[in-house]
Amino acid sequence: MDIAVRAQAALGEGPTWDHAAQRLIWVDILSSRVHTYDPSTGRRSVLATEQHVGAAKPRAGGGLVVNLRDGVGLYDSVAEGGAFRWLHHEVVPGRRGNDAAVAPDGALWAGTMAYDETPGAADLLRVTGDGTATEVFGDVSVSNGIGWSPDGRSMYYIDTLTRRIDILDVRDGQLPASRRPFVTVEAEAGYPDGLTVDADGCVWVALWDGAAVRRYTPSGTLDRVIGLPVARPTACAFGGAGLRDLYITSARTGLEAPHPLSGSVLVVPDAGQGVAQAAFAG
Repeated sequence: MDIAVRAQAALGEGPTWDHAAQRLIWVDILSSRVHTYDPSTGRRSVLATEQHVGAAKPRAGGGLVVNLRDGVGLYDSVAEGGAFRWLHHEVVPGRRGNDAAVAPDGALWAGTMAYDETPGAADLLRVTGDGTATEVFGDVSVSNGIGWSPDGRSMYYIDTLTRRIDILDVRDGQLPASRRPFVTVEAEAGYPDGLTVDADGCVWVALWDGAAVRRYTPSGTLDRVIGLPVARPTACAFGGAGLRDLYITSARTGLEAPHPLSGSVLVVPDAGQGVAQAAFAG
């Protein structure tokens, strides 16, 4: 394991490999910042958002789609000062955007959570490029990791307070169905947070308060654990040359004595084989 970006992010989250630009995008939710990192040059950039930002993903035509406190918006550039507009604006007092992911068809699946983590106060939306928003789930507590199997037939989803990774069947032109538990994380191992799916269909999940990332096979068998020097890893994603390096974001928030690396982005070189993620079609 190496340090990709030494930082002190309050709530580092959402690592995403921008395939077109060959760089990593990640956010510090509570500091309202979108970061980029080019591992080939070491170049970094920061974009300040006007609201807490739960996730930022590349757009097919350039720029970013962002999951903010009051909905989903678009930046025309990752550079500071880029034009912004709302795509789906929905103000719910006491609630903010959290993790999000772009589906193979280019739609954004954007989750929310209450600031006080009130059970059932949040949801998961599917937002298309024209701004059409459809509720996938209501009665969500802390909407987190989202990912699809390589063949696109299964979707994985985490509502963190349930301690489960759920699996759903994906049907063409329809929302996922048949939601059922895929894996339940034992209490002593922490809470499941962000996830990614590799080319073998294995699910990698970051464990908040668990100081580790785990990999589960498509059958739900735990077959790898990567211990980390940070108590609160938040999410993971494959990137770099050939999509073989596993990037892991982390948080400092709520820790009485955070490790010096808490809030940094870590990387496990040659950890596996990732799958290129679609850019947002909007």
